[in-house]
Amino acid sequence: MKKDKKNGPVESTTISTLLGKDTVIEGVMTFRETVRVDGRIKGKLISADGTVIVGENAVLDADVEVAVAILRGKVNGNVQASQRIEIYAPAEINGDISAPSVAIDSGVVFNGKCNMHPQQIKPFKVIEK
Repeated sequence: MKKDKKNGPVESTTISTLLGKDTVIEGVMTFRETVRVDGRIKGKLISADGTVIVGENAVLDADVEVAVAILRGKVNGNVQASQRIEIYAPAEINGDISAPSVAIDSGVVFNGKCNMHPQQIKPFKVIEK
């Protein structure tokens, strides 16, 4: 993630899906690639390889299981990422977070537990000659 001196952090990821501020979803949402949420989601977000970006005005009453989570809005639920979690002000997180790499900006409200586990590395396959 890069920082722009005037506007703060800038995503270097291409957004494949945008859920606008008037969007309301209830249930389980599965996706690939990158999703930006500016609306409300109630339920669960799941993506083994994807990235979720939660905008400043977004509200998630949901558990999140993704590769990368970039959070700026309100999340009421647990967030688990296989690669990293980045939390920027004015985010409010009410739930546990878990990832190999976690970054929390000053000004963030975080109520929960943080578990940082090492990233799982796939074992090399030995090929004999």
